[in-house]
Amino acid sequence: MGLPVAGAGGLGGLGLVIFLVIQLIGGGSGAGFNVEDPFGAGINSPEYAEIPPSQDPDRDLKDFSAYVFDNAQRSWEETFERSGEAYDRAKLVLFSGGVSTGCGSASSAVGPFYCPADRRVYLDLSFYREMERSLGAEGDFAWAYVIAHEVGHHVQTLLGTSSEVRRLEQQDPGEANELSVRLELQADCYAGVWSHSVRAAGDLERGDIKEALGAAEAVGDDRLQSRSRGTVDPDSFTHGTSQQRATWFSEGDEAGEPAACDTFSPDDV
Repeated sequence: MGLPVAGAGGLGGLGLVIFLVIQLIGGGSGAGFNVEDPFGAGINSPEYAEIPPSQDPDRDLKDFSAYVFDNAQRSWEETFERSGEAYDRAKLVLFSGGVSTGCGSASSAVGPFYCPADRRVYLDLSFYREMERSLGAEGDFAWAYVIAHEVGHHVQTLLGTSSEVRRLEQQDPGEANELSVRLELQADCYAGVWSHSVRAAGDLERGDIKEALGAAEAVGDDRLQSRSRGTVDPDSFTHGTSQQRATWFSEGDEAGEPAACDTFSPDDV
């Protein structure tokens, strides 16, 4: 990817049991990278002590994460503007160990996530290394996919999609898992829409899309369940299969338009 390089290491996994691994896949307004960095001040973490940038082993990864987050939001700003809509920027929070959010307290076990209550994307950078080590998903664009997916959830919040899904889940709890899968697959597709814009800007490098697809496949419910417990239960899926996640990312990447990301109309996604 023709962006700042994420540095050494891999994608960090979401912990607990590996298949919880992904509540994977932002809010507020502001300019620039909108980064809040409470490293060391998380739940059960020591008091915050700032590390000089030159001595911070995660400096490159933090910079890369902020760059991708900002780039994705600028792309969505342009998309909203073309439709005559205003885009209200999300904010990015980098944390270690645990963090308090508008959605409650969260530990590193949750992995990267978006909280609609405070419109923030929360990234524990250990997920970058964990994902490579535990799930075999490698590369800076794999991490970029994770961030773009979370920004996709922010887009769903702004468009009212997330609130409509919550309403439908309350109306028919039996459909909650399928609705969750469709919501997650749409966020994957939105991540693909962003990667299309990166290609259009001439910033994609050879192998970038392969890295993103590898990450999408690595966090499919079927693969995560199989790795964590040796069996697969489709009725419990909440994010979609490896094939579905990769397919919808590709759909967005090829079309480059949010209209291609209607995961709710098809009978079968």
